[in-house]
Amino acid sequence: MKPTNALNFSTILAEAVNQPGSIMEAYSAFYNYSLGNQLMALFQCHHRGLQIGPLDTFKGWQVRGRFVKRGEKALTLCMPISVKRRDRSAASGELETEDVFTTAFVHKPRWFVLSQTEGEEFTLPAFPEWDAETALAALQITQAPFTSTDGNCQGYAKKREVAINPLAQLPHKTLFHELGHIELAHTVEADFTDDERTPKSLREVEAEAVALLCCEALNLEGAVFCRGYIQSWANGEPIPETSARKILGAADRILKAGIPKKDVMLN
Repeated sequence: MKPTNALNFSTILAEAVNQPGSIMEAYSAFYNYSLGNQLMALFQCHHRGLQIGPLDTFKGWQVRGRFVKRGEKALTLCMPISVKRRDRSAASGELETEDVFTTAFVHKPRWFVLSQTEGEEFTLPAFPEWDAETALAALQITQAPFTSTDGNCQGYAKKREVAINPLAQLPHKTLFHELGHIELAHTVEADFTDDERTPKSLREVEAEAVALLCCEALNLEGAVFCRGYIQSWANGEPIPETSARKILGAADRILKAGIPKKDVMLN
């Protein structure tokens, strides 16, 4: 695996897709963090031989009564920062007087796993359960009756509506796939010109990658089928960095939408 400072999200996603069980391991240990950061932390722990466990900053562990051991090096995660910039007026070309803030993402080495600390006993938090109805409500997506006459169709999505074939082989996998289409904005691309639409093969790869991440994170059946589906549509091509970011973001929103808000902490 590449050094941490050379990692990008396409590399992280490829590692996760090719290592069965890694997504569930990352999700169960670091579910309070974004899915991209979960996987980034997991692969760093594997690379450095660190025991997987709860994650926090130096000060965060101090608040919990624990302290980072001498000589321990922090894990690097991706974090948002606000950047101040000034816009030029379209009319005059001059700088606007008011400051404008935008969000940028940077990699910072600020986190440590439990095994890198010592101090007061730490009780592992209860692992939250994912609920489909809770997720649909949080994502403002409705589930409609399945009306397709195509017996091979497992499900479909339109705008912010999904329909799952009651005879679907793996209903949960199909649901994740269709939710993926919605959260990846594929269902609104029908209003775009051909040049603005994501190619069908890439749309299917992206949606099925979302399904794979969700199935593995929740330890549900279907990951093997997801991998085969992705390979058939990808045709040997790697997933682009832009798509990888979209996939991780969509899967993260779906996973967090299905657990109680009190258990979700965005990082």
